[in-house]
Amino acid sequence: MLLAVLGMVGPFSIDTYIPAFSGISQSLGASPVEMQQTLSAYLFGFAFMNLFHGALADSFGRRPVVLWGLALFTLTSAGCALSQSVGQLVLFRALQGLSTGAGIVVSRAVIRDMFPPAQAQQVMSQVTIYFGVAPAIAPIIGGWLFVHLGWHSIFWFLTAIGATLWFANHRLLPETLHTSLRQPFHAMHLLRGYWQLCSDPRFLLLAFASGVPFNGMFLYVLAAPVFLGVHLQLAPTQFFWFFVLNIGGIMGGAWASGRLAGRIAPKHQIRHGFVIMLVIGVANLIANMLFVASASWAIIPIAVFSFGWALMVPVVTLLVLDLNPERRGLASSLQAVIGSAANGVVAGVVAPLVMHSTVEMATASLVMMLVGLVAWVYLHHRWPEIGRTAAQA
Repeated sequence: MLLAVLGMVGPFSIDTYIPAFSGISQSLGASPVEMQQTLSAYLFGFAFMNLFHGALADSFGRRPVVLWGLALFTLTSAGCALSQSVGQLVLFRALQGLSTGAGIVVSRAVIRDMFPPAQAQQVMSQVTIYFGVAPAIAPIIGGWLFVHLGWHSIFWFLTAIGATLWFANHRLLPETLHTSLRQPFHAMHLLRGYWQLCSDPRFLLLAFASGVPFNGMFLYVLAAPVFLGVHLQLAPTQFFWFFVLNIGGIMGGAWASGRLAGRIAPKHQIRHGFVIMLVIGVANLIANMLFVASASWAIIPIAVFSFGWALMVPVVTLLVLDLNPERRGLASSLQAVIGSAANGVVAGVVAPLVMHSTVEMATASLVMMLVGLVAWVYLHHRWPEIGRTAAQA
């Protein structure tokens, strides 16, 4: 649970304050463009520092990187709460983004350090539950805090989370990287590591297969106010149905992934996940083309899509980490960079372009799933041995 919550901090911090955009804008006298910059600054900082969290963890150990990351997250969350202008908020959000990637990047490496493949898949499935639940429940919590306590309370809440996690990890998180396995921390060695991974088509294809399809579901979370309030004509008090079903899909898929660990070949489990996403993605597009979107059916395909994604992503993540066992931290970093870059493009470009049409949203969701599917199919045919059996150590 400790590792799962660490993986949850990044996506949770992205979405918690979104319901308070209007209130923050009025309080600080910020324009919509300036408010968007508070989100973009966070995503940029998150993506940029993800390049280094894993390398630092490979060199200095997993534990120090997690503790320093949580300390910075706690301080910058307090800075956001105390901001008196939108410029200050943008600055502290950028610094906050620099810190939050440590949890998700290092937790993946810790899991593979500690557990053999089948058990690691089970633990990774539990982490996936929290990772997927975070963007679904964050707006609910943020909206409640904003309505009852004001927008500052959202960032004080994040400050309390950071402090609590720091003390919990200080007491409970062991160091899982033996000193004999640590990598030298200097520029040329890091550049060789980045080049080794970025020039490996297997790594890039696996990273795309896991990171891009997530946005087929995340798109609807980002566009929830328009999708639920305008297209489905739900009252704000009814939005929770979308998040409950979405969370149920993620939890069900991750639970099934853990149950299948060691029972079927990893590549077969990945295939099952993609088949589910493909079938429901096509069905969702056809339904939106033929019928006017209604709350009675339009939410269900997204929940099923989430199930398929959560079924396959723990397996893909472990395959990424096992490509280069001596550089698991760095591999986790670069995988997170690709995923967060895709998230940033969807948040800043795709969602605003397509959210005004349910057909366009369904099309965009299907296209993002197809990007991951094409990456996996090519990898499967080019390197059929990947995922045939689990790693042995």
